[in-house]
Amino acid sequence: MLRMTEVVKNLLIINVIVFVAVWFMIPIPGIEQYFILYRPLSSGFYPVQIVSHMFMHLNFEHLFFNMFGLYMFGPWVESSLGPKRFLILYLVCGFVASAAQLFISPVPILGASGAIYGVTVAFATMFPNVQLMLLFPPIPIKAKYMAVVFLVLGIFSGLTGFQPGIAHFAHVGGAICGFLMIRYWKMANLR
Repeated sequence: MLRMTEVVKNLLIINVIVFVAVWFMIPIPGIEQYFILYRPLSSGFYPVQIVSHMFMHLNFEHLFFNMFGLYMFGPWVESSLGPKRFLILYLVCGFVASAAQLFISPVPILGASGAIYGVTVAFATMFPNVQLMLLFPPIPIKAKYMAVVFLVLGIFSGLTGFQPGIAHFAHVGGAICGFLMIRYWKMANLR
């Protein structure tokens, strides 16, 4: 486990503050609509949602697992890429994830899952042979295999409708984006 890095720490803080503020502290009816991304040109769409939806979560479990993934893999990726490239990776993966989901499904989305999948797959691409211990089931697995399992599960779940209400194609889009960005930067550094 690496020490906490600056961008990861700030992303954790922002996500927790937004979650607590919107769901528990701000008594403004309907404020949550500014943190849920609706399909552009729909009646519920506001441009601020393009960014704000990545910092809002449906419930504590959603927030916890996303932030746990960021806490586990983010410092490794940020330490390797540097803060600027890490933040670019995080945000671009989040945007691509949202676009992938909205292109396939008109269902509104929220959460950092697409960005987190991008960071997770970036980690697996950069450190493919690091041994990880899964939570469910508790078995050891190399990072590269974990990334493949996540991707296959995301595609399967999205195509079959398994676990409805989850933006599976956002997860897949974020994961593919994370992989492609790391490969691009690696190739650019070799030139």
